[in-house]
Order: sequence, then C-alpha cells, then structure tokens
Amino acid sequence: MSFADRLASVQARIASARARSARAGEVTLIAVSKTQPAEHVRALYAAGQRHFGENYAQELARKVDALADLADASFHFIGHLQKNKIKDVIGRVRSIQTVDTSELALALDRRSSTPLDVLIEVNVAAEAQKAGVALDALRPLAETIAKAANLRLTGLMTVPPADADAESARPHFRRLREAGEALAAAGLMPHGLALSMGMSHDFEVAIEEGATIVRVGTALFGPRPAREAG
Repeated sequence: MSFADRLASVQARIASARARSARAGEVTLIAVSKTQPAEHVRALYAAGQRHFGENYAQELARKVDALADLADASFHFIGHLQKNKIKDVIGRVRSIQTVDTSELALALDRRSSTPLDVLIEVNVAAEAQKAGVALDALRPLAETIAKAANLRLTGLMTVPPADADAESARPHFRRLREAGEALAAAGLMPHGLALSMGMSHDFEVAIEEGATIVRVGTALFGPRPAREAG
C-alpha cells in the first residue's frame, strides 16, 4: 500500500469516528515518524500530511534539518525529554507534548526565546513504568506553566495502558478529557484545550472521547524500522 493510500485510509477512519461522536470537533493527525527515514516523511508529506511527531531529540534534530525545505511541515516532540536534550528540540518543533515536571517546564522556559506550545503528559492509569504527571499533581504543574513567560499551555496528552482491545482505553481517554475540562474551568487553559490521545490501534475510540490530536505511526508508515544509532 502506498503512503497516499495509507493516509487516505486513516483520514477516512478519522472522519467516520468524528461522525459517530457528537463530542468530536476538528482533529489534527500527527504522523509518528520516529525511526522512519527522512525520505518516508518526505513521501507522506507529498501525499498531503503536514504534522509529524518524533520521540528522540537527536533523531528529531537530524530529521528536521534534513527536511528544512518542507517549509510548512510541523514537527512535534512526543517522547520523554531529558533536560540536557532541550537544545536539540527548541527552535525545531511546533509543540512539546510531554512536559511532566516543573523542572522540565522551567528549563524549557529558560531556553525558549519565543512562546512555545506545550502539553502536559498525564499518566492517567498511574503506571509505574511510564512517564507523565499523576492526576493529583496535574493542577500544580499547570499553575507553574501558566506563570512561565515563554510557555503556552495548550492541552494534555496521555498514553493509556497497552492493550489489543481499543475499548479498554476509553475510560483513560475520558479521564484525560475530564481533567482538562477541570483545568479549563479553573482558568488554567486560556489558549484552548487540546487533547492528544489515541494511536494506530485506538485513535477512533479516542476521537469518540474528544481527542483533538491523534498520533498515528504504523497505520501511516507501515512496520517501523529499527531505531537509528545515536
């Protein structure tokens, strides 16, 4: 199947999920391009895709620089970000979706010279092995970001527990939406409430629960190559 065919298939599934849900509004599709070669990103771009997500800071830096001629392509950082890798990300991304500590937020604020869109990663299921802020610590982190001069809190992001059954993710998506709505009601989401949730196997359920951003990799690119060295 060609990149164009895969993109058309995913777009049709997004449209169907939106039609099933009175909650669903506009949905931004982020193509998760981690470990994919630059030429695959370029091919999907040629098919019409404009938003891409990367998980590794140094890989993102190399790829964004190699694709600098794609003027209207937007890259989003969606992996765990170490403070010593901020330099590889700042200036290359439209958003960072994985802020989960005040320390990281303040470090990003110090390094940013222009307003940077950030999302808070929330560990909704409280999985010990996963990054993300706990639900009961979400509001203090949002308050820290709200005070940062160079950060714009634009939404929340989550990765639910891995399960082959997409329906099992529904309560986690719902809890993220409810948490975001509570922050908005408290005046902590003045830039809007984006909900980044849903991947290749469960993005339709996420849309039904209010996702405004879905992060899709294998359904667009096919099987993922091994990670690049370095």
